[in-house]
Amino acid sequence: MKSIVVFCGSSEGNEPEFSSDAYALGKVLAERKITMVYGGAKIGIMGQVAQGALEANGKVIGVIPEFLKTREVYHRSLTELIITQNMHERKLKMHELSDGIIMLPGGFGTLEEFFEMLTWGQLGLHQYPIGILNTNGFYDDLLKMMKSMVDKGFVKKLNFDMILVDTSIAGLLQKMESYAPPEITRWVQKEQL
Repeated sequence: MKSIVVFCGSSEGNEPEFSSDAYALGKVLAERKITMVYGGAKIGIMGQVAQGALEANGKVIGVIPEFLKTREVYHRSLTELIITQNMHERKLKMHELSDGIIMLPGGFGTLEEFFEMLTWGQLGLHQYPIGILNTNGFYDDLLKMMKSMVDKGFVKKLNFDMILVDTSIAGLLQKMESYAPPEITRWVQKEQL
C-alpha cells in the first residue's frame, strides 16, 4: 500500500486512547512511507492522526469541501490540501488518492464515509483492504450488528469478511498488507431474474 485514507472523528471523544491511537497511526504510516489521506481538519482525532504523520515527516493530503473549510478548522501545515465542491466529490477524491481504508472512532460522518467505501468494495468498484482500528472496543456493537445482517441474510459472509479488524495498529496493517479481495460474483442470481 502506498496510500491509506483514514476516516475518523472531528471530535476527540471522551477516552484518551482515541487520540493517542490516532496520533500513533499517523506516525506509523509516516514511518512506513505510506501517504495518509484524510478529511483535512486540525481538530479532533482527525487533527491527531495528521499531526502524528506530520511530526514523523510523513506525507499528508487533506481533502475538504469548501463549506467545511472553516467549520472544521482546516489544517494549515499539510503536504497538500485539496478543496472540493461537495461531500460526494470529497469521497471520490479520497478514493482516487488511496489504495487502502482505515476507520478510527468517529460519528455519523465517519460511518457514512466508511460504509460508502465498503459498499463500493462489495460492488467490485475497488479491491482495497478495508480496516477498522477498534480502539477500546469502540466498534464492537457495530460489528455485532453487521454480523447480525449476515445471520439474517442481508449481507453475504464474504462481504462481511472484507472488513479487517484489529485493536493494534501493527496487527491491522499486517492484515491489510496480506489482504486478498474476494472474487465478485453476480449480484442477482440468474433464477431471480
